[in-house]
Amino acid sequence: MLIPIGAAPLAAADPADPAAPAAADPGAPPPPPDNGAVASEVPGIAKTPDGRTLTVVAKDETQLPVAPLTTSLSSRDWLVGGTFTGSAPGSVQGGTLEAGYQIGCGVEMDKVKLNGSIGATLGNGSLTTAGVSLPGSISFPIQGQVEVEPRPGTITNVVVDKKSFKGNSARVTLKDIHIKVDNCVGASSLRSYAVLTSSGTDADDIVAYYGVTKVF
Repeated sequence: MLIPIGAAPLAAADPADPAAPAAADPGAPPPPPDNGAVASEVPGIAKTPDGRTLTVVAKDETQLPVAPLTTSLSSRDWLVGGTFTGSAPGSVQGGTLEAGYQIGCGVEMDKVKLNGSIGATLGNGSLTTAGVSLPGSISFPIQGQVEVEPRPGTITNVVVDKKSFKGNSARVTLKDIHIKVDNCVGASSLRSYAVLTSSGTDADDIVAYYGVTKVF
């Protein structure tokens, strides 16, 4: 008996789900390593009472967290850089430009205490030596615990450089500078700052710049 057998129709492929993530291209180059580049905030600008305009700006900033040399879990270390420029046109006696970083710590470890006790326990039995009866065994149990006292976090100012100038402007450029903070057991944050001081005969005018805050 001959039974006709027809070819089974091929099932149509389902259209690609637009919500499904695209497959990674095996031939694509790996992402570039993190260089810690961060955006800079708007310049700090101030008008002085005598009509001058003070400006302090930043560019090419980097903040890269790195492993601390102490290998302690309560230490934070960063590799930072940037260019900070202050302008004080019409300055009489120049001034200073200070550049640095502010480190915020959520919770600090205030102190560590070791609480413990030691005792002596006599075991059963006795040991006779030279006619003197001694206990068969003596043990010295030791009990202890480590107590950590946290406290609310603080903000630490790290001054990297303070440049004095005689003219109308000054610049501080930082590259691969290590800054760190210890005893920080909570979340930490970091931002740059620069303070321009324009000195006159009888007065100082000050304007500050604060960078973008990054939380680590």
